[in-house]
Parts: sequence; structure tokens; C-alpha cells
Amino acid sequence: MQRVLCLLIGYCFGIILTAEIVTRHVAGVRPDDIGSKNPGMANVMRELGFKPGIIVLAGDCAKTAAALFLCRALFPSLHALSMFYAMMGVVLGHNFPIWKHFRGGKGVAVTCVSIFIISPLWGLAANIVGFLAVLITGYLPLGAVLIPLAFIPLAFIYFGPESGVLIGLCTVIMFLRHCKGLRRIRRGEEKKMHLLKWIKNKKQHGER
Repeated sequence: MQRVLCLLIGYCFGIILTAEIVTRHVAGVRPDDIGSKNPGMANVMRELGFKPGIIVLAGDCAKTAAALFLCRALFPSLHALSMFYAMMGVVLGHNFPIWKHFRGGKGVAVTCVSIFIISPLWGLAANIVGFLAVLITGYLPLGAVLIPLAFIPLAFIYFGPESGVLIGLCTVIMFLRHCKGLRRIRRGEEKKMHLLKWIKNKKQHGER
């Protein structure tokens, strides 16, 4: 029952899509109406500027942290497992919000923040793996999938099989949300992004 409650709490936090709030406030539109139509930081930053994108990222980080720490406080007997279930709930809520007919984001930020909160050292290492993949290849979908994938063996080793299965499920969801981009990479059709240059340009020229 505690596991189910952690999932539900995580889901309730996950369905709060910061991008919806920010885009309506800044531009009077929904994320569905701009760019890639994805309610995430990258789309908002690309279309509306650096500051709105950072606010979206901060909001997604905050809701994730709130869900994980709340579940850890409410269900101490589960130890870290409470946060793994909360992470699963946040990912499901962010990607499949019931109030948007289950059409949400891709869950990159919430996944990255979750694994860092659960294990700062190994979570950071997994995030670095994905970041380096994007820097080297220029492909965002590849980095997004590699982050939870890299964390799977670490979860099994340090937190047990149940935790490993949960992060494995998150990896499957991440793969499914990025499968179109991965197919484009295989066909040589995916547009490369020079990440650091892109962020620098958005910071300099993001205010329109």
C-alpha cells in the first residue's frame, strides 16, 4: 500500500506541467502551440527565450524534489525505495497527465533530477554520461535515453532489484518517448545540436 501511495503522490506532483503555466504567462499560448509542442524546458527555451526555459526547468526540478522528499518523510520504512516509487509516479504524471488526455512531456528533467536526489554521486555520474553523449554526438534523444540506462546497474547494485526494475521501467518510458528521434538518428535525419553554443546563444539573445 505504501508503494501505491508513493506512486500516487508522485503522479499528483508530476501532472503539474510548469511549461503550461510559463508559456501562458509569457506568451499567452500553450506549449502545444509552439515549436515541437512538447511541454518541456528545451521547447520553451528554444521558442520563448532563456529565462522562461530556466523557469520551466526550475519548476520541474521543484515538483520532483517535493514528491521524492515527501514520500521519503511519509514512508521512512521503505528507505530509498519510497523515492524510486515517487520518481516513477512523477515520470508517469509528467509524461501522461490525465488532465491533458495523457499527452504530456518526455520526462527528461524529472528523471535526471530524481536519480540525482536518490543518489547524488551515482546520479550525477549517470547525468554526466548523457551530457557527454550529447556534447560528442549532438543528439539530444541519445543523451536522454542514456541517462536512466546508465543508472540501471547502479540501482541494482546499491538499492536492490526492485529499485533496478523501477529505473528500468523509467528507461523504457524514456526510450518510447524518444523513439522517433532515435529512428531519425539511425537514418541520419536527426538535427544535431551543439549544446553549449545553443545555450550560450539563447542566454544572449533569448529575450525577444
